[in-house]
Amino acid sequence: MPSTRKKKLKRKLLRRQPRRSVKQTSERWVESFSEYLANECHLAENTVAAYRRDIVRFYHWLGRRDLAAISIADLTDYVGWLRAASLAPSSVARHIVSLRVLYRYLQLEGVLKDNHAELLGSQKLWERVPEVLSPTMVDRFMLAPDGSDPYPLRDRALLEMLYATGCRASELSQLRVGDIYLDDHFCRCLGKGNKERLIPLGTPACRALASYLKKERRRLAGHTVEDVGWLFLSRSGRRLRREAIWATVKKYALRVGASPSISPHTLRHSFATHVLSGGADLRQVQEMLGHASIATTQIYTHVDAARLKKIHGQYHPRA
Repeated sequence: MPSTRKKKLKRKLLRRQPRRSVKQTSERWVESFSEYLANECHLAENTVAAYRRDIVRFYHWLGRRDLAAISIADLTDYVGWLRAASLAPSSVARHIVSLRVLYRYLQLEGVLKDNHAELLGSQKLWERVPEVLSPTMVDRFMLAPDGSDPYPLRDRALLEMLYATGCRASELSQLRVGDIYLDDHFCRCLGKGNKERLIPLGTPACRALASYLKKERRRLAGHTVEDVGWLFLSRSGRRLRREAIWATVKKYALRVGASPSISPHTLRHSFATHVLSGGADLRQVQEMLGHASIATTQIYTHVDAARLKKIHGQYHPRA
């Protein structure tokens, strides 16, 4: 068959193939990109979900435009569009990272030749001092669950664990009964990037856990067909999700008169600050929090003003 006839036949066949809409194309790449993040980059579930939301937002902004035709000037306009949407600087910074990873992935897939996203400048972030509870307020928090609540032993154990370990809400949600070693006073936690760490447990946390495991958890586990071993259970016997953990913390924050902005992360911040003020080494706190970089942990050295004054008075020649 002459080459001219072959080309005509190929064009005819291509015309017969159904064309994917822009929406179908973007959805296809979002799905495959999410699989790439989870299976090849081994990112945590929450990180994959955050990157996915960022890329969906990017495709929404992109509209019907061809991604290959987008220039660095266009991407700069996109960052400006994000800022105009009143996103926090940290969120804009994550969107930029998500975009860089997407472009790198599309390069690997042969969809793009150039990675314009690498030329985007990093978002400058102000270092915000985290909100921290006083030890007195922490004590009130721990005592907040009482007989008027449906599951006071579970909630008390949950609050004690957040403060005793500095775990994130998502990490606490993923804990299993087998991760708790009450006799040895420690727990095993799986953090970001599936990194495992061991965290000591204080006596109050162990007592609260023992009471919950002996009484309420057995009752909650009876509400489901099969108990698969999750530590904290919902009223239906399923795993208590991080959204429910947030709601629980908010509920007791309101009860004790704490700031309405209190969240599980506030207890994590309080844990780190109080341990540092007690004399712990920064590296030890980094290990307990599961921070990849000590620079992330260093923010807690700025929180405890009393500790800084003590150091200043001890070492400064004109204090």
